[in-house]
Amino acid sequence: MITKTINGKTPIIGDDCFIAENAVIVGEVTMGSQCSVWYNAVLRGDVHFIKMGNKVNVQDGAVIHATYKKSPTTIGNNVSIGHNAIVHGCTIHDNVLIGMGSIVMDDCIVESNSIIAAGAVVTKGTHVPSGTIFAGMPAKKIKDISPELSAGEIDRIAESYVMYSGWFKE
Repeated sequence: MITKTINGKTPIIGDDCFIAENAVIVGEVTMGSQCSVWYNAVLRGDVHFIKMGNKVNVQDGAVIHATYKKSPTTIGNNVSIGHNAIVHGCTIHDNVLIGMGSIVMDDCIVESNSIIAAGAVVTKGTHVPSGTIFAGMPAKKIKDISPELSAGEIDRIAESYVMYSGWFKE
């Protein structure tokens, strides 16, 4: 794990977290417990803060950043950020799945129990209502989430990454 203090701000990593050896976490980054940051992921809290809740997994190659003095990044609890996703200067509420290769831009709000599909581009200022799936470029609502889909995808993936990270902590 590579951590670095920037402008007097040092990352704060919660209890029982797994951070891969080549993950980079710099500046004003705060994460809760049972989080995991996987290989080649970058969390760059150099220009504004990044705040993550509990049970957040940031998968391989994902980038989390913010906009200088304007748009911080806030991520709730039980959130999965897929491989190679970009989460930038936005707010992600609890129980959200950000799909592989998707992009969530500045000033977006992704409400709880939502899914951003793989490859989606959520353009600046988009509001994703609770319980919806957004997909496409630019991302638009494609349907509501059923309770079965929420449990089968959002919860399953978040719980799986807590389990996977345990393998690497042994």
